[in-house]
Amino acid sequence: MSTNTPKAQKVMKRRRSSPCENFSSKKNFGDIDCVDGNDGINDRDNNGSTEGDDDAQAQILLLENAIFESKKNYNNIAILIKALDSDDKVNKNLSVVIISLCRIFSKLMISGNLTKRHASSEKEAVVNKWLKEQYSKYKKKLIFFLGKGYSRTTILALCMQLLRIEGQYLRVGEKYTFPTAFLMLILQTILSNQCDKIIRDQFCQEFIQKYTDIRYYTLEAIAKLVCTEMKYEYKAQNFDNYLQLLASIESPPKSTEELEKFYLPKPNTSIHTLYSVSQHKKRAQSAWLSLMQLEMSKKQRKSILKLMSTSIAPWFTKPELLMDFLIDSYDTGGSISLLALSGVFYLIQERNLDYPQFYNKLYSLLDAGILHSKHRSKFFRLLNIFLGSTHLPVVLVASFIKKLSRLTLNSPPSGIVAVIPWIYNLLKKHPQCTFMIHREIRDPHMKEMVEKEGMNDPFLSSEQDPMKTNAIDSCLWEIVMLQSHYHPNVATLAKIISEQFTKQSYNIEDFLDHSYNSMFEAEICKEVKKAPVVEYEIPTNIFTGSVIEYDSKSNLLKELWNFS
Repeated sequence: MSTNTPKAQKVMKRRRSSPCENFSSKKNFGDIDCVDGNDGINDRDNNGSTEGDDDAQAQILLLENAIFESKKNYNNIAILIKALDSDDKVNKNLSVVIISLCRIFSKLMISGNLTKRHASSEKEAVVNKWLKEQYSKYKKKLIFFLGKGYSRTTILALCMQLLRIEGQYLRVGEKYTFPTAFLMLILQTILSNQCDKIIRDQFCQEFIQKYTDIRYYTLEAIAKLVCTEMKYEYKAQNFDNYLQLLASIESPPKSTEELEKFYLPKPNTSIHTLYSVSQHKKRAQSAWLSLMQLEMSKKQRKSILKLMSTSIAPWFTKPELLMDFLIDSYDTGGSISLLALSGVFYLIQERNLDYPQFYNKLYSLLDAGILHSKHRSKFFRLLNIFLGSTHLPVVLVASFIKKLSRLTLNSPPSGIVAVIPWIYNLLKKHPQCTFMIHREIRDPHMKEMVEKEGMNDPFLSSEQDPMKTNAIDSCLWEIVMLQSHYHPNVATLAKIISEQFTKQSYNIEDFLDHSYNSMFEAEICKEVKKAPVVEYEIPTNIFTGSVIEYDSKSNLLKELWNFS
């Protein structure tokens, strides 16, 4: 509204300040407009402001001011709420009405007019009940606009401002209460398909990550929403929205000292659950478990497994509750099993999870695609941990060594250079496996027969049980084959198995992240000491004379082109 009009000047002088004043800090209310349903409240062009708009906005402010002056004018609230029923996207006064009502209800809550008093008369009780009904209608309208697209950023800020005032001034006695019902409505909207990622990011960055109480009750609300709404109205996109919001929440607090910043006034008692780190973790644990119990796609399951060690497991006070989800994922096979590996092993190592088929399942992951997988590096890091114990049976370790050696015959160079140092390290840790590279036939008759006819490899590559593959009776002839590999780096690296094991171990990290591109870049960056011989004599013509003269009568190439 332009403050140059007489009506507006009169209203602005008499209007009192309120907690929502910051949402109308612009000098001209006419500068705020709800022009587009997607973009929301935008700056209006000065030329677009008309005298009719100024009069309408001035009338809104007059209605607001009259409410502050006398309770007799409370019916103006119903008039303003009625104005919100307009579904006209070019309603230039809609934003003014929304902000005006925010100021009105903020003032009423602060003054105690929305709180029922014990000594109030019957008439006051009726008025109080009516005001609560109007406030409820206004909140529903805000939620409607938040979902529909009317300046979502501003509407979210207004909702959170009302949430704060409601929690502070609508308490019953001195007991700490949080307006969870209103927060539930806000979350239900921003987690639906109606809202975009920007609003969820804003809510997380400006409220969840900053304020202890908002994070606590948001996690509590998500668990309830998942259990009620999504089980009956399941949508894949909704699942992604819940996952996005939960994943954006930072790691759990380590001590109560990190639970000091509150959006609403702090609880009076220090034993409130808001000050308990374990209670925060329990809320997050319930939210994640509720989400994991829903049906999900392969892509969604992968997303959760990727977050397991960084964003999920740290929140769990009882990590063993993840057992069913992780084992189901581990038994799925393929890339999902690879992603579930670290979580399953964590439960085995830290929580004494009984999973006797762990190494059998791990062995089954060694297929033709493992060295081509984009998760290859992560897999080898975990495999290095899983087989690092010297208490493992030699037969088991030998099966892993032999199986990976066999897979290198059909693998890219980048995969082979990761396998060879890994085998070297395992042979150093398990010296009994070195028989696989130093096996000699001592029987002269058998040796003669092998030299003439060859022999069958006793290794059973199709056997699923690593304890029954006969790998310990085999030899690593595959590594010897790699010593003749076309790539010089692979051939050179493969020779370390045939030499004395003087090196204690190789740093596996130096070999994991190679690719065709990195290996090519490494080659072309090398300084060439001597130019390679390509031609004995540098030719001056594309074709030699003898080629041109050959079949010259029918040589169409010679007729069309001159090669001299």
